[in-house]
Amino acid sequence: MTKIVLVEDHPIVRQGIARLIEREDDLTVCGEAEEAGRALELLDECRPDLAVVDLSLKESSGLELIKDLHIRMPDLLILVVSLHDERLYAERVIRSGARGYVMKDEATERILEAIRVVLSGDIYVSEPIRKQLLRKQLQPEAEKSGQVYDLLSDRELEIFRLIGEGCDTKTIAERLALSAKTVDTYKSHLKQKLHLESSTELIHRAVNWLIQERGGGS
Repeated sequence: MTKIVLVEDHPIVRQGIARLIEREDDLTVCGEAEEAGRALELLDECRPDLAVVDLSLKESSGLELIKDLHIRMPDLLILVVSLHDERLYAERVIRSGARGYVMKDEATERILEAIRVVLSGDIYVSEPIRKQLLRKQLQPEAEKSGQVYDLLSDRELEIFRLIGEGCDTKTIAERLALSAKTVDTYKSHLKQKLHLESSTELIHRAVNWLIQERGGGS
């Protein structure tokens, strides 16, 4: 029996994925978590074969959790199931240690398909993203090109997203367990990389980006 941990902060979504998995004779959900701390505890409690992880978690970062899971249990397979645009996040989660990415608006059969592909030892992403990753592997570094947001670090992108959601410095610091000073430093880096002059411009840019991301689809 293949043991799976679900890390998802929306109970209804988590229950839906759990029911999908439990219908399979050879798969079982051995633990559920809505935040990173509990997810890490489950590694010792049930020694899962696969973790299904969302990127947006309560008081924690899905990307950082993926890195922590990979460090603590290198053989653990990780599949990301998220609302965030695959075009922006798939490569980042693969670099962090995940083996697949599927968007929540896909049919439930696609989530199960992704689980099976990852368990087989392959990487699961959509065909356009697979081609994108392959092109980046084949092209010399100097020839690689991408959107300006590709230049942001994982933490910078995460803070940029929270700014777009309307979070102020104090809220971001609490959500990510950082100091307010550290968050302000990241904001300065964001303004430099995005060629913005003020915090107001940064907020407008983040809000517009988030609207486009949520409406862009996969």
